[in-house]
Amino acid sequence: MAASRYRRFLKLCEEWPVDETKRGRDLGTYLRQRVAQAFREGENTQIAEPEACDQMYESLARLHSNYYKHKYPRPRDTSFSGLSVEEYKLILSTDTLEEFKEMNKGLWKKLQEKFAPKDPEEKHKAWARDLSHPRT
Repeated sequence: MAASRYRRFLKLCEEWPVDETKRGRDLGTYLRQRVAQAFREGENTQIAEPEACDQMYESLARLHSNYYKHKYPRPRDTSFSGLSVEEYKLILSTDTLEEFKEMNKGLWKKLQEKFAPKDPEEKHKAWARDLSHPRT
């Protein structure tokens, strides 16, 4: 039975798209990692809670098939902001979020990052030097 569960999860992973704009935050990538962890021994993996495993698969399969999108159709594809799906994808991309994060940094933080030693050992030496030669 574990072999069929493993094959079902593998098929779901193959079908689940990967969004390249969400590096490190993509659900498809996360799903693949979790399946690899859960089924370390492949088809020979012993499942401790088969019912929970089946329930997880069914939930993910419903998400993948857009079950709820079809069950509860929206009259319009808009949101309160009026932005389109493409605009949301652009805003939520990793690159755009990193730009926003950089814009929100204060001047002091930007200067600290620019002039701070890059090497952790160098940072430790600077700290030790400041302790041994206190300013008056």
